[in-house]
Amino acid sequence: MRGLEHPSRWPERLGRPSVARPRSGSPLVWFHAVSLGEGMAALPVVRHCARLHPGLPILLTTTTLSAFEVIKDMLPDVVVYQFAPLDCPDAIESFIGYWKPSLILLMESELWPNLIMSAAEKGIAVALLNARMSLKSFNRWSVPLGLPLVSLMLSKLSLVIPLSTTQAVRFQLLHTPPYKIHFAGDLKYAVGDVEVREKELNTIKDLQRQFNDRPIWMAASIHRGEEEVILRVHGELIKAYPSLLLILVPRHPQDIKNVSLVC
Repeated sequence: MRGLEHPSRWPERLGRPSVARPRSGSPLVWFHAVSLGEGMAALPVVRHCARLHPGLPILLTTTTLSAFEVIKDMLPDVVVYQFAPLDCPDAIESFIGYWKPSLILLMESELWPNLIMSAAEKGIAVALLNARMSLKSFNRWSVPLGLPLVSLMLSKLSLVIPLSTTQAVRFQLLHTPPYKIHFAGDLKYAVGDVEVREKELNTIKDLQRQFNDRPIWMAASIHRGEEEVILRVHGELIKAYPSLLLILVPRHPQDIKNVSLVC
């Protein structure tokens, strides 16, 4: 109703596939990222996996429409893109039952109890990459009522790769088995794609040339209301840099109209 779901592909959120599973009966790796940031972090790993295993079917899911609009055209041909199922038993069972993944790789903070427990029951390995947990989530899950449940869920993970020592400590305090926690740094930089990075750099240079090499700064992935703060900051900056150009990029595309009204 709020325009946050794809108008025709919303059944995928209920675990109903919109495309056929490639190579039925063969192993399949499922990558899941919630939004654009997590999806972009997953891309280098997805591409690397596709290069190492050319014939391996790969499934990538995200939750948000904004991630879909950007990432769908950046994937190797072997990767199937679907919207992630809601974390309710029927949707999860339908989704896993159809795609039959051999391995599930979750990005950052995507800890979904029904998904993880269902995968464990079926003997499917689940790893959490670029693992992070906010202090708010940690405090909420540390309460006596929630700790046994989250500890059970985390014990079902096969691998946790935290972003930092602080993140690793939080997972350990929630009883993640220490032998399952391994450091690998930020995976966004672990398997670089030189061609993609050069393309992104050339895009920035083209943008600068388009605006006659004016100094540019960007406020990206901003939420509704933050544009007012950014504009006040820009008002101060142009006093020192009169030709400074601001590029505003809302987190949700539907907020563009709201930003244009403020501007």
